[in-house]
Amino acid sequence: MNAHKVIRYVSRRGLAHLTVLLAVLCVPRLGWAQAPAEAAKGLSRAFSAAAQGAMPAVVSIKVEKSVEVSSMMGGPSQLNDPFGQFGDDLLRRFFGGRMPQGQAPRKYHQEGLGSGFIISEDGYILTNNHVVADVDKITVVLKDGRTFANAKLIGTDPESEVALIKIEGHNFPVLPMGDSSKADIGDWVIAIGNPFGLNETVTVGVISAVGRSNVRIAAYEDFIQTDAAINPGNSGGPLINLDGQVIGINTAILSESGGYMGIGFAIPINMARTIEEQLRQGGKVSRGYLGLYAQDVTPERAELLGLKEPAGVVVAQIEQDSPAEKAGLEVQDVILEVNGKKVTSYDVFRNEVAMLKPGSRIELRVLREDKPLELTVTLGERPAVTARKGPAAQKPEQTLGLTVQNLTKDLANQFSYRVGEGVIVSDVAPGSPAAAKGIQQGDLIVSVNRQNVTSVDEFAGAVQQSRKSGKVLLLVRRGNVSQFVIVPFE
Repeated sequence: MNAHKVIRYVSRRGLAHLTVLLAVLCVPRLGWAQAPAEAAKGLSRAFSAAAQGAMPAVVSIKVEKSVEVSSMMGGPSQLNDPFGQFGDDLLRRFFGGRMPQGQAPRKYHQEGLGSGFIISEDGYILTNNHVVADVDKITVVLKDGRTFANAKLIGTDPESEVALIKIEGHNFPVLPMGDSSKADIGDWVIAIGNPFGLNETVTVGVISAVGRSNVRIAAYEDFIQTDAAINPGNSGGPLINLDGQVIGINTAILSESGGYMGIGFAIPINMARTIEEQLRQGGKVSRGYLGLYAQDVTPERAELLGLKEPAGVVVAQIEQDSPAEKAGLEVQDVILEVNGKKVTSYDVFRNEVAMLKPGSRIELRVLREDKPLELTVTLGERPAVTARKGPAAQKPEQTLGLTVQNLTKDLANQFSYRVGEGVIVSDVAPGSPAAAKGIQQGDLIVSVNRQNVTSVDEFAGAVQQSRKSGKVLLLVRRGNVSQFVIVPFE
């Protein structure tokens, strides 16, 4: 094969073939059989170099908390999987266990383990919210053995699962930032952390998917999915590329056993850095707010809505006095573009709006009854997640982790319900009892403890009457399927 033929072959088949051909041509003495081994060794050296370069900036995080345990909850036991149980208290997330019935409440000293990585020479560290939120003490241990007790919690963001802590000092090793928008399916990645307390553990895999949402881990999800082994204790550690740059924060696994099953999720570093900047500046995150709920325009919905093609998202609900209402948006409007960028899904649309600062102006291209419209919306500030307090400080529906609203004619038509059948679920808090029972936005709650409810007030009253029992029986309808669901109070 002459040089001209090689170049033409590459132009048809891609750069990867050229790389293999050059590798083979450059090792003529090794023979054809040995060339793949040399390529494998080269990849192995790339893994090793990336991991060794990153390790000094990866830290072990130990958290401690005193927990009063009642006979209903249970006592301390072995370290448990912190993934997949977001929103529960520290004891349930990290420890599990049972306590004999009839014993008086006791206080236990609990400990948990996680990971993190240093992002600045003066000691700022990124990790997960579920690792460091609501704890009494945070201790950070570096690869070189230096230990920093009482690390400072700068801020947490439960809605994205990002947290920022800080240790005092200077000239700390820093993990370089990558660009998660360039991460692609099939790319090699390396997860580093402290699974099961085994410090400086490295696992290797590929990116299995990007832009993964509806995982029910956080309110705002845009996860990188990977098959690099992630286990309890990896939470908060970095997912890096072969250049040694962090592209994600290892956060959760999808598992039926509690351990690794080949599906892990990492928060894209671009999203994490946006949140980190706000946490560093003010200790909290402010998000852009439209005040609407929309759904993807599937082929089926496009046909029913009379659209020529499935594109954008269709508005199903608009909150009263919201920026969306003030800008003139209406139910059944189809949002096609935001600031000239096509809307591909509601999850992506919602994330992009949330990443903008309150007060930002956005341009929406909307389709209303086959007529295109251009609308300008000034974003408000999304209400912050309310810290969990005692039952007396919460509305009845909040103690279940869900919010409902009256079933209007427009909503009834959109979801194929009938006005007067019940109240519709407008929001479900991640990690809440309602979320754990599978209740979703758009579900219709027909009755509470076999008592029909047709308004928010009726629902709230019926729920309040159930507080003494510690749980409530809901009849929930989704589409044409109804089922009874028992939901405990927080």
